Order: sequence, then structure tokens, then C-alpha cells
Amino acid sequence: MSNNEPVKQGAHSQRFTLHTEADTKRLAEQLAALSLSGSVWLAGDLGAGKTTLTRYWLQALGHIGAVKSPTYTLVEPYSIEQSDGSTNSVYHADLYRLQDPEELSFIGFDEYLDEPNALVIIEWASRADSYLPPPAMFIDMTQSNSLHSDNKESRQVEIRLSKVGQAQGLDLSNLKI
Repeated sequence: MSNNEPVKQGAHSQRFTLHTEADTKRLAEQLAALSLSGSVWLAGDLGAGKTTLTRYWLQALGHIGAVKSPTYTLVEPYSIEQSDGSTNSVYHADLYRLQDPEELSFIGFDEYLDEPNALVIIEWASRADSYLPPPAMFIDMTQSNSLHSDNKESRQVEIRLSKVGQAQGLDLSNLKI
């Protein structure tokens, strides 16, 4: 098994090592192909690659243009036009600066979560886990301490489906890096 193959195979859980930004892009393209709706919780320390993964994911979903970090705005909305003329709503949230989960109700965050077929990608969701409904998927990213050949740190990524994601019929077993 090479370093890029999943450590653990399964329909509900996968683990990968991302050595390059191209690996991150490949993973994002495969996540975009899952037809996922609801929320995804991205966890990881600062610099773990959460926003980079989200940028590539939005691009793979068809977004053209810049992807701004929602660190200060809390939420960046994207309306992505599909080839059939319909649009898909994707919301990228970063709750790192959130002081109180109740702040989410003041900005109308519930509307994003209630929108049918919308995807809400949430960085630092743990800051509001008591407020948020369960996600469809958890993605945990950590930086590895070891450097590889070009002196860049690799990232460990674990993807897990919640019961919500399992009920959507999602299957992670085809994800490969």
C-alpha cells in the first residue's frame, strides 16, 4: 500500500495522507462528486488546510472566481450555476471568531441549514456544536510532524459519515488519493 492509499477502507470512514496541494485538490473533486447536502464539519488546527480543501471543493462544484475566507464575515455564500441552468447553494462558514453560538441566530444561520439541497461547509463547527444540527460528514485535518522530499508537511485527513450522511446513502469507499 502506498502512502497515498487510504489507511482504513470503508463506506462510512476513510483516512488519507495528503502530501501535496494536488492531493488536496483530488480529494476535493471526489467530495464534490458525492452529491452531498446538509452540513460538513471541518476540524483542524490553524493552517491544517481546511480553507484550501474548501476552495478546491467549491471549484470542483463549479464555482468560478475567488474563494474568500469567511474568517471575519462568518459566512460566504456561493450560488453555483449548473449545466442544466439550475443553481446549487453552498455556504462556507468559519466559526473561529464566534463568541457565542447564539450569534448564529442573529445572522440567520438557520436559513442556510434549512435550505433544501444546500451544502454548508463549516470550519470550527465545534464552537457551536450545541447550536448546530448534526452534520452529514465530519472531516478532521491534522498536520504531520514529518517532512517529505520537498520539505513540506503532509496532512492527515479522516472523513467520517454521521448517521445523517449514512441516511443520505453516501459511500466513502470509492474515495482514493
